[in-house]
Amino acid sequence: MDELVHLTVADGVATITLDSPHNRNALSTQLRRELPEHLSTSIADDAVRVIVLAHTGPVFCSGMDLKESRSADSEEQGVQEFPAILEQIWTCPKPVVAQLGGPARAGGVGIAAACDIAVAVDSATFAFSEVRIGVVPAVISVTVLPRLQSRPAHELFLTGETFDARRAAEIGLINSAVPADVLSTEVARYTDMLAMGGPNALAATKEMLTSPRPDGMGPAFEHMLELSAEHFAGAEGQEGMRAFAEKRKPAWVPGAAPKA
Repeated sequence: MDELVHLTVADGVATITLDSPHNRNALSTQLRRELPEHLSTSIADDAVRVIVLAHTGPVFCSGMDLKESRSADSEEQGVQEFPAILEQIWTCPKPVVAQLGGPARAGGVGIAAACDIAVAVDSATFAFSEVRIGVVPAVISVTVLPRLQSRPAHELFLTGETFDARRAAEIGLINSAVPADVLSTEVARYTDMLAMGGPNALAATKEMLTSPRPDGMGPAFEHMLELSAEHFAGAEGQEGMRAFAEKRKPAWVPGAAPKA
């Protein structure tokens, strides 16, 4: 059986490519199995600093494979597996960038929202079309709603209306909408910036961004002071400050000269 998800690694960037254009990269059983496997491999690889989720064909991801989902057993399996995929992306200690060269629907929107950064071609479209087939966009709401402004969330979840990439950027679903001929350049701009961050600092910052805050400013400041002190005193923080003083790139930056 041919692989539906591919992994390549170059210059510290792991590119995970959905390659199932015959069904618009729908979340079939096979794709749901292979995607988390490649995510796990990328997370475990110390050479990988940033992960990019890309695709072949004109559609980023059309959501669950509805042909499979007509079976009750397949539907239950998909419901059980997909949240774990979204959580794996959301909690990944390495930055994850979605590169959307085309539309996303349903679960595909949930995947894009789970990523730290999402860049789409300006011709891409999005929709929460679940209500129009009599189901609820429940699972994807866990990653989508933290990104969206409240009014657009109500409007788009309830109407199922299709909206374009420009509006997706305006309401917080994606970071930027760009012409097709500069999509890869824009993604590379983000991956280059992300690779400049210390691996431990990036992981801790991601956890900080997604974790609930303690109640009250006092406990919040106390927790943040502990986090700050831990990383200032850590080996990575010390190397970063030395590199700044010595006007060189820190050791973790791809291509940096070895420490003296």
